[in-house]
Amino acid sequence: MIYEENVIKKKPMKVNIRFASVYPNLYRTAMSSLGYQIIYGMINDREDCWCERVIYPNTRSIESNSPLKDFDIISFTLQYEQDYFNVLEILKKANIPIKKKDRECKNDNYPLIIAGGPCATSNPLPLTDFIDIFIIGEAEVILDKFLNKYQELNDPKKEIASFLDIKGIYISDNPCEKAIVSKMDKAYHVVKPIITKTDDPKEKKEFSPVFGNSILLNVSRGCTRGCRFCMSGYMYRPIRETSLKKLLNVAELARANTDENKVSLIGAAVSDYSKIDELTHELLERGFQISTPSLRIESITDETLTSLKLSGAKTITIAPESISKLRQSINKNITNEKIEEVIKNSIELGLNLKLYFLIGLPNETKEDIIELASYIKYLNSLKYNSQKTTNSKLIPHSNSIKFSVNPLIPKPHTPLQWEGYDINTMKSKIKYLRSNLKKIAIRFDSAKMGLLQYVLSCKGKEIGKLLEKSLDLHANKDINKRINLNDWKKHGNGYNLTDTLPWNNINIGISQDFLKTERQKLFENKLTPWCSEKYCYGCKSCRSK
Repeated sequence: MIYEENVIKKKPMKVNIRFASVYPNLYRTAMSSLGYQIIYGMINDREDCWCERVIYPNTRSIESNSPLKDFDIISFTLQYEQDYFNVLEILKKANIPIKKKDRECKNDNYPLIIAGGPCATSNPLPLTDFIDIFIIGEAEVILDKFLNKYQELNDPKKEIASFLDIKGIYISDNPCEKAIVSKMDKAYHVVKPIITKTDDPKEKKEFSPVFGNSILLNVSRGCTRGCRFCMSGYMYRPIRETSLKKLLNVAELARANTDENKVSLIGAAVSDYSKIDELTHELLERGFQISTPSLRIESITDETLTSLKLSGAKTITIAPESISKLRQSINKNITNEKIEEVIKNSIELGLNLKLYFLIGLPNETKEDIIELASYIKYLNSLKYNSQKTTNSKLIPHSNSIKFSVNPLIPKPHTPLQWEGYDINTMKSKIKYLRSNLKKIAIRFDSAKMGLLQYVLSCKGKEIGKLLEKSLDLHANKDINKRINLNDWKKHGNGYNLTDTLPWNNINIGISQDFLKTERQKLFENKLTPWCSEKYCYGCKSCRSK
């Protein structure tokens, strides 16, 4: 039996807007999403609206078991490109025409359909045939204005152009500028998170959030390290930090509302937070357990690791990304010595490690892949101590090191946005690494899924036809069986620097000249130090606040 705490229920007749917040992925993923919980709390704080959750594969709301057609607005949270398939499947199963033109010409009064999240902000084009309105940026500065405007209009769907007055609203073929929170203390911080509980071990595995039941503390947004492959690092610039006082207050309020002591620190670069050691120390002193999805190697200190260990953390995640030469080309200025130091210190503290690597950089050679295999073997050997058994074999520590190797996916609004994706080359690299790293705990993302992600990330409106075609095979839950690979391979080519890119109407505040300069630096193996109060490289993002 599953039950939830902090669920909001209202009487439909006493609100003006019924808002369905749809997450097109499984429950445990949805309830691990800070953005999804922000939308739920923020809208339900309004007396005139009721936000209910609908989570794939269901088409009825959790709060009232209402079908999607009963809502005024249906909102999709788009965190992963692969979820686009589920968006269309949900609409079809709910008996709502998937294409907006079909909804417009039918007599039925269908809900207005909107979408937001990182994927919507970066490149909404593949879904523009299906979604009426996109939220470009961060919900806190857009949603209230959007909901107010909705109530002002006599017929919001027929007067849809009226929403263009709001910064951060994108409607197909119109220019849009992202809208983001300027000061994190004024952002929406979740103090009544939904807590999921069950006594059934099977249900716990299926429905427990990825981070477990925890308080999600949003320490910062944005990142100025400038890793040249990282979409969020460019898209959510400039960096904005929540004050230490605010974070501690949110943690205490959330604990009072949930009886939970576990805190998950959320941010693009958590260990870059200017007061990370003070934060972890203070949380530890107050009896909180601390975890974080990932840490930046450059800014990890012994104190941070010790605080995490003392608070009950069992695993840390870091991303060396590649060998030393290629790390420099993607502007990740981390030495081998620093990586080794973090691994050794973590092992000594009894922490498990997850290490993430990328393959497929445009300047990567066969020799680089061979060196990467050797480097992973070396890092894996660090889990062995210096003691020996009677037969002279090294004894491994009880804690583990696990590796994940992922195809690089070029993303919009980054210096790699002009690159293509060669699935055959990617398959060859994965095959080599897999055969040479058989005795290591390592996982490889599929080259095929990488192609799908690339096409959905970097192509335009024409991809809607491929998504629609996949519905013919929607009975297959496995995406691999829902597509014709040859159709997708046709869209694997990149762009020329002079091409008009599909997402050109989306202004996230980054200068194209800056991206081109950074791209050239990648091929020249040149670093751009991360920006600060002392250094500015003219990316123009600070003007977007």
